Amino acid sequence: MEVMTKESGTRAARDEDEIDLRELLGLLLDRKWLIIGSTLLFGVIGVAYALLAKPVFQAQAMVQVESKMPSIPGLADLTSLAGGGSSAATTEVALLTSRAVVGVAVDQLQLDIDVEPKRFPLLGGSIARRFEARSSGDVASPLLGLARYGWGGESLVIHNLEVPEFLLDEPLTLIAGDTRGSYVLLNSQNETLLDGVAGTSSQGQGVVLDVAQLHANPGTRFRVSKLRRLDVIAGLQKDIKASEQGKESGILRISYEDTDALRAEMLTQKVVEAYVRQNVDRSSAEAASQLQFVKDQLPTVRKQVESAQAAMASYQSRSNSVDITMQTKGLLEQEVAVEASIQQLRLKQAEMDRSFTREHPAYRALMNQIGGLQARKDGFRRDVSALPDTQQELLRLTRDLQVSNELYTALLNQAQQLDVARAGTVGNVRIVDSAVVDRSKPVAPRKLLIVLVALLLGSMLSIGGVFVLRMLNPGIEDPAQIEELGLPVYAAIPLSESNRLLATQKRRGRHKHGAADGQSHLLAKVEPADLAVEALRSLRTSLHFAMMEAKNNVLAISGPCPGVGKTFVAANLAAVIAQSGQRVLVIDADMRRGTVHKVLGVGLGKGFSEVLSGATQAGDVIHSVPGLGNMHYMTRGEVPPNPAELLMHPRFETLLETLAASYDLVIVDTPPILAVTDAVIVAAHAGSTLMVTRFGLNQPKEILLSMKSFERNGVQVKGAIFNAVEKRATGYHSYGYYEYASDKA
Repeated sequence: MEVMTKESGTRAARDEDEIDLRELLGLLLDRKWLIIGSTLLFGVIGVAYALLAKPVFQAQAMVQVESKMPSIPGLADLTSLAGGGSSAATTEVALLTSRAVVGVAVDQLQLDIDVEPKRFPLLGGSIARRFEARSSGDVASPLLGLARYGWGGESLVIHNLEVPEFLLDEPLTLIAGDTRGSYVLLNSQNETLLDGVAGTSSQGQGVVLDVAQLHANPGTRFRVSKLRRLDVIAGLQKDIKASEQGKESGILRISYEDTDALRAEMLTQKVVEAYVRQNVDRSSAEAASQLQFVKDQLPTVRKQVESAQAAMASYQSRSNSVDITMQTKGLLEQEVAVEASIQQLRLKQAEMDRSFTREHPAYRALMNQIGGLQARKDGFRRDVSALPDTQQELLRLTRDLQVSNELYTALLNQAQQLDVARAGTVGNVRIVDSAVVDRSKPVAPRKLLIVLVALLLGSMLSIGGVFVLRMLNPGIEDPAQIEELGLPVYAAIPLSESNRLLATQKRRGRHKHGAADGQSHLLAKVEPADLAVEALRSLRTSLHFAMMEAKNNVLAISGPCPGVGKTFVAANLAAVIAQSGQRVLVIDADMRRGTVHKVLGVGLGKGFSEVLSGATQAGDVIHSVPGLGNMHYMTRGEVPPNPAELLMHPRFETLLETLAASYDLVIVDTPPILAVTDAVIVAAHAGSTLMVTRFGLNQPKEILLSMKSFERNGVQVKGAIFNAVEKRATGYHSYGYYEYASDKA
């Protein structure tokens, strides 16, 4: 036996760890209306949001960044010495969204002044967007007389707003006056700051306001705020998107999204124009800087030319016009070319010293070129050293003169080119597409997507909620679980729709002091063909054989907790037994909260408590149920101060013995076992005890604790009655055994 118990426990533990997909699917099917309802609710919310949310428009523009011109006209670009730049697009994107560029657009459009008419909550914005003005300045009439809200067509244009530091980012309220263009400005405490008229500048309490235009109904309110400029720029830097179209294409696409289509278009255009202007200014400044550098070098090079000319003239006068041989002339041409290149690269080195470190790749490439030319120059010097002294001297002087002349001429040409470039600089950026907004196709909200996401979210949350509720309330839904606890199930009573209706009527007819409504709610009497009554008839048959070996014909019915339906079972079980011809007595032993009289629709009066206290005789408080001559009842009576002590009095045992001899069956409805000890006292005198458990309410631990409470007092629970079983997609009550009913046709 011990081995079998261990195996059963192991198998049960393994079954608990396994996931029953059929059970999960059945749980969802059982709660399908909850899931469908929640999903539809979220869908309705999604549709409402999609219809009421402000549409978001996207402005787009496109610019082209062309290859950069050489730094000094006539010379190679510095970046070519390092193999070209690889981060030009990234640099231009950073420049385009820089604070300097975005700040220009903010200042020109005065985006640091936030103006918005107050709308009616939820629906006001949608109504205002649907207003169509017939003429310029036309404003929608207030709905329902609510003139404080804007209903469409309102406009407020502010040219200038200056506020003290403590009012920055603070919401102010501007109220349109009764006369055309008049207004009053209030702070957040509704204190007047100033009043004025559109078209004039007004001042008051440190606030300067210049309203250029005001079209609104008298009393309409506007929210006005002076925002911090840096905060506005920082926000726009995040919202403005710029990216290169294609790898190394030089085409930049700029986009910005806003609920105001006109503002989105104007801001994007201003940013693009400011970027182009900044590029032009940057190129012009670079050309001016290079021009100044060339002009600074011209006097020095000119002195070199003059010095070379004087040295040559002096040498020729001393040497009586010595001519250069053909060999010397060839060396001269090569050395002059190399020396001229070296001098030009030295100038470039001087320019690069202002912009690059000596470790920069472009700078190092330049030095490598100079080193190569210097090596060739040293080779020429070795060839020159083999010439006669007169030829060497003449070669040196001629070389210096020619190199100086060529360098001086090149600098003059460069100065002229840079001067022209500085005066007519256009930059290397041009606008390909100006900013434009497609007002017929807002980019947000994406209505279909929002509705689909809302439906998906609703279904996921409802399904998750079903699982969570099941985890939080793991009530027994299969009688097999009760039998696994060692308690046989005598009957499973399905939940009756008729019983629900009767219970509702009972609640509506409830009177003060626990009085009944005078109508019988005994299901076995008013709905004898109900499925729950059929299950009670099955219980009657099982109970007949179960009580054959009992010590008496007293049946105690209890339950683990309130609300399981023990009174319903006791009263209706007595009714079906009485209908079979046996004499049955129902005693309401729940002297605290007994409701047998309400089920029968009778008055409370004197009853069980008065009999136990000796105030009356049992025969005086026992009555027959109208329409059921074999069924009698005894109500609980008035609530006594000591119910448990009354049950422990010998008078109770004597009462049961007397009544048991007068009836075929005595059914005693007791209080819940886990609430009070009354049920144990009653069950100790009863021949049989049944425990009523409710579908989805009682947990296995609850039933085990109830059984142990009875066992500790020497009471053996005969079995369980599984009450209010609901139809499920899977499980015990899904087989449809109860669907067999009589044909009334």
